Amino acid sequence: MALVATLAGAFTVHQAMLMDGMEAAMWRDMNMSMNGMEPSWTLADALLLLVMWSAMMVPGASPMIAAFATINRRRRARSALYVPTAVFLLGYLIAWTGFSVLATALQWLLQMTGLLTTMMQSASRYWSAALFFAAGVYQFSPLKERCLTYCRSPDGFILSEWRDGNLGAVVMGLRHGLFCIGCCAGLMLLLFAVAVMDLRWVAALTALVTAEKLLPRPTIWRIAIGVGLLAAGCFTWFGGRGLAP
Repeated sequence: MALVATLAGAFTVHQAMLMDGMEAAMWRDMNMSMNGMEPSWTLADALLLLVMWSAMMVPGASPMIAAFATINRRRRARSALYVPTAVFLLGYLIAWTGFSVLATALQWLLQMTGLLTTMMQSASRYWSAALFFAAGVYQFSPLKERCLTYCRSPDGFILSEWRDGNLGAVVMGLRHGLFCIGCCAGLMLLLFAVAVMDLRWVAALTALVTAEKLLPRPTIWRIAIGVGLLAAGCFTWFGGRGLAP
């Protein structure tokens, strides 16, 4: 689990540095933006987002992954039927792969409409503000609260969702991944409000996601983050360039 998060994080850093280098070369050689270039939708874009989501989400999912591994380790010690943790992770990654494909389609649409540059930076403070507002309002929704409860409580999820066998483990991972998406999609999509490959925002949003899932007093964290996002939306809407890089 730690290896997955480390490798995903290292790849994200590498790609962000590559994007910075491309942007510097672009301005040096062309002295113009790439907004006029035709946007593309590729499998590589979806893979990049999947790796980045994984780096951001695996730390917060660690309690559930550890609980699943512990149960099956004990089963193995009793010579009972057990399932490798990697099978559960497969289901989890299937859910996030689907989300990454949808996010890539959104990226293409935003580039086609001029709301996102080809360097994956927000081109409109009003679009950015709208995303902050939407994410802030979602923090107070019953769906957010329910999904966060399942993400924070491995015991509750195991009691209600446990399934035996390899297929059952994949389904469990898929369902847990869907709950995590329901919990964190609003925060993740905020990368489209600033810059998708900005490591400062990737780190900040990872910290918020992890804090919501792991730290005590989840309700306070959920509300505080919601208020902060609404404030960020107001600042971005009325503050000119706002929080975008």
